[in-house]
Amino acid sequence: MMELIKSCDRGHADHGWLKSFHSFSFAEYYNPRRMGFGPLRVINEDRIAPGTGFGTHGHRDMEIISYVLDGELAHKDSMGNGQAGGAHAGVIKPGDVQRMSAGTGVMHSEFNNAKGQNTHFLQIWIQPNQLGVKPGYEQRHYSEADKRGRLALVASGDAAEGAVAIHADARLYAGLFDGAESADLPLAAGRLAYVHLVRGSATVNGQQLKAGDALQMSEQASVKIEQGEQAELLVFDLAP
Repeated sequence: MMELIKSCDRGHADHGWLKSFHSFSFAEYYNPRRMGFGPLRVINEDRIAPGTGFGTHGHRDMEIISYVLDGELAHKDSMGNGQAGGAHAGVIKPGDVQRMSAGTGVMHSEFNNAKGQNTHFLQIWIQPNQLGVKPGYEQRHYSEADKRGRLALVASGDAAEGAVAIHADARLYAGLFDGAESADLPLAAGRLAYVHLVRGSATVNGQQLKAGDALQMSEQASVKIEQGEQAELLVFDLAP
């Protein structure tokens, strides 16, 4: 089974300082057919105006991944990240993948402190397979070369290939494809796959996707990416 979800069919919110597209039901956007896919619960494409952001708020029992496309995102949390003496600076830039395990509970804020530039990023929530874990934070940078013409593993439950570790039965890949570049990602029997095209265009399992489109798949042997035109995409390999 394959279902193409067009960018224009996503939920949309315009708060002035924040413009957001919701791939799944979120906040005031509710679509009973779009409540998540496997453990994947949220993909929000956010644009934050300069000097604004999300004030301190809390999460628990969720794996939260931020993927910055343009600008930068200043993260500060109750674990000390983004604060003087913290383990991490907490500033996320293009190419960075940030993972925050909310676990038993964490407070955090996210701001665009850059002057004159919007921050454009994806906020991803994945439901954990373990509840009540100790909150955690991890951040890693992936260069364009890491993702060029291939699917780089950037988050997984086993932290394989140096990916950030998540408490979930899910693997997240990121890739850049143009011209003749292609990739074929095998899927184990029973696994789900979800492809989100961040920008550009590409053909995925015979379906043409443009920026903001997604392809939801089950009972497929692999995810095949080809005919990219300045394409950047994310591929989720998910438990059913």
